[in-house]
Amino acid sequence: MCLPRIVVICGSTRFMTEMNEADLLETQAGKIVIKPGIDMKSPHELWSDPVEAEALKARLDELHRAKIRLADEVLVVGDYIGDSTRAEIADARSLGKPLRFTHPEVDPDA
Repeated sequence: MCLPRIVVICGSTRFMTEMNEADLLETQAGKIVIKPGIDMKSPHELWSDPVEAEALKARLDELHRAKIRLADEVLVVGDYIGDSTRAEIADARSLGKPLRFTHPEVDPDA
């Protein structure tokens, strides 16, 4: 049995609306979609304490790197690339994962 391609969505969580739209389009195209599950830019009691928030951010970064390893391809969403997304792109490239960008002009290696 052949599984559908798995695409992981990367980018700043400031683009969660765009990530949700990309999820919809990729799912409609028959792909399994993985994306960030937590938007720490939105207030929540789980990350209201700065020390706990920093620890959670580190765990989420590691979890997202695992999602990249699991995926067949990476879709980078948004017109801005921050440090975390830049590191995710570098990880994906080091693993030989195909990358697509919603805004190709932000590709750090373009």
